[in-house]
Amino acid sequence: MTRLPLIAKRAEELIGSAVIATAPVAGGDISTATRIRTSDGTTALVKTFHQAPEGFFDAEARGLTWLGEASADGGVAVPDLLGHDHECLVLRWVEPGKTTVDAAVAFGQALARTHRAGAAAFGAEHDGYIGRLPLPNRTAPTWPEFYATRRVLPYLKLARDRNAISDEDAAAVESLVGRLPVLVPEEPPARLHGDLWNGNVLWGQDGQCWVIDPAAYGGHREVDLAMLSLFGLPHLHRILDAYEAEHPLADGWRDRVGIHQLFPLLVHACHFGGGYGARAAHVARSYT
Repeated sequence: MTRLPLIAKRAEELIGSAVIATAPVAGGDISTATRIRTSDGTTALVKTFHQAPEGFFDAEARGLTWLGEASADGGVAVPDLLGHDHECLVLRWVEPGKTTVDAAVAFGQALARTHRAGAAAFGAEHDGYIGRLPLPNRTAPTWPEFYATRRVLPYLKLARDRNAISDEDAAAVESLVGRLPVLVPEEPPARLHGDLWNGNVLWGQDGQCWVIDPAAYGGHREVDLAMLSLFGLPHLHRILDAYEAEHPLADGWRDRVGIHQLFPLLVHACHFGGGYGARAAHVARSYT
């Protein structure tokens, strides 16, 4: 590794150790990622985002800390947060490893324990971000109300504003929103990662799965599972079976997966356009 002086200086200010080497890390379309090695032997990941939106890394830091609280009781592993400011965040490095059945089973069990750690309400004390988009988290008394007003409808409106979904397809999604109270069973709020697609699950060399880049809040635990199912993950069926064995889900949960995929599909429509809006409408119509 060489040394990138500006990133090294910023990391040194945050973690209080001299950086002796740096190297760019591929991946990510929002932040710049850099691996660093410090004089005390620590290897870390530095994420930088010049002119990041207000509270961007604060939200990520809160989510990592909150999920990390559950790790102590057997929940999903989260990299140690070494420091952050408004444009930079430093995490202890997770050395990549192989995908294995044993790690998948352990991940399913750990995810169930993280969810079971719970949350005070549906939502969170602070708003956050999902990708580059603001994520409203103001609490609501029920999951259907929160999911409708904080997750589906805001991004449906934004997708329409960006011409990423047709009026007819938007109407199909809206028609499903009104039926959420009868479609989704009541559960207490779970401790969610909130953006649990395969890119945010790291298979470590230590034989366990780690999660990164949370958009954490209190919500229905089927949301995290629906996102895993939407974008896929190696040994997913093993993960889901292990999850159910650890923390059984309500009957019919597999039939509800599409309902909780509406949110990430609409977020992707807002970010990328393409066919995500039409896909969300297709999912909504399958519940009519």
